[in-house]
Amino acid sequence: MIAAFALLISAALTVPTGEAWAFRIDHGQPAHAHRVAPGAKPAPGEVMISVTPLMGTTMIATNNSTTAYTYRAQLVGAAGLAKTCALPPGNSPTIEMWTQRAIGVRVGDFKPAPNGGACP
Repeated sequence: MIAAFALLISAALTVPTGEAWAFRIDHGQPAHAHRVAPGAKPAPGEVMISVTPLMGTTMIATNNSTTAYTYRAQLVGAAGLAKTCALPPGNSPTIEMWTQRAIGVRVGDFKPAPNGGACP
């Protein structure tokens, strides 16, 4: 059932709360997604997303590529889109937090970010 939950839905990837997934970006969408251990490091060219129920919903994203990205995130089981900052390159983690409790976060529509991924 967990694998079914993380299926690509409209080319987006849903990462369930309590899990971490790594993937490559192909034509702006997650591709070759696979579950990884929390605290793992993404391989070169991969992005890793982990979601926890801390302070509502917390997502840690690490981009181990040379391209900064903007992307779309939606809380699953909570209302609306989630505002995100850009995802900078260089394998440094970024943290997004929302007060709503979600059962997962759906990510997709990755686009190269201007200004090296500075948060707007």
